[in-house]
Order: sequence, then structure tokens, then C-alpha cells
Amino acid sequence: MKPFINAENVKESLLNATNLELVTKGLWFQQDGAICHTARVTIDLLKDTFGDRLISRFGPVNWPPRSCDLTPLDYFLWGYVKSLVFADKPQTLDHLEDNIRRVIADIRPQMLEKVIENWTSRLDYIRASCGSPMPEIIFKM
Repeated sequence: MKPFINAENVKESLLNATNLELVTKGLWFQQDGAICHTARVTIDLLKDTFGDRLISRFGPVNWPPRSCDLTPLDYFLWGYVKSLVFADKPQTLDHLEDNIRRVIADIRPQMLEKVIENWTSRLDYIRASCGSPMPEIIFKM
């Protein structure tokens, strides 16, 4: 049985995954407002690690909820992965997990470069419009 996501295993994952070299080079950390992500133990660890470079609910920089205008995971990854993962209608959890792993592994650097170009365009638009939503803008991948 796989563990549930809670504050303690999020903290443990962060401790295992945090690359101190990247942190010292000024890496920013951004996350959504899920309860396990914003538990005091998690936020305290992230503040200790990233200082003012934390974008999160209860962090020094508050990330607006449901801000898919700017989050590559929201405007690209989840929809892309979902469309391919469910194409063959997986019937078991193992099949579903295999599909997820395959789809993620098949994402190529060129595709990620396009996502980042798209993200840069979104940032430019948001900056120019003083933070207004972008419903009329369609960014192509």
C-alpha cells in the first residue's frame, strides 16, 4: 500500500530532494496551497531553506490561488499527461501508474523549451497588463 500524502512525508521528501547547491544559487521554490504543503512543519522547513524565495500560501510571497495563467504544471503538464495517460483507458492502478511513468519519461527537452518560452510570454503579458487575467490569450505549444 502506498503512503498517503501528509505533512510529514512532504517534509521528508523535501529534505531528500533539496539540492543545497541550487538553493545557494538563488533557486526559488513555488507550491500550491494543498494542506499538506502548507502545514506549519512544511512551511517552516521551506522558509528555513529558501528564505524570501518561497512562493506559497503562508510563505513570504503569496501565490494567488488557481493562478493557472502562470503555472506550467497547470497550463501544460496536467492536461498533456492526462490526455495521454487515459488514451488507452487503464483498468488497474498498475496500468495507470505505468502510463504516467511512460508519458512523463517521454517528455523531451524541446517540448520543455517551448513550455518555458510560453511561460515567458505569459509573464510578459501579466507584467504589461499589471496582473490582469489572460482569458483572451491562447498560447500555442
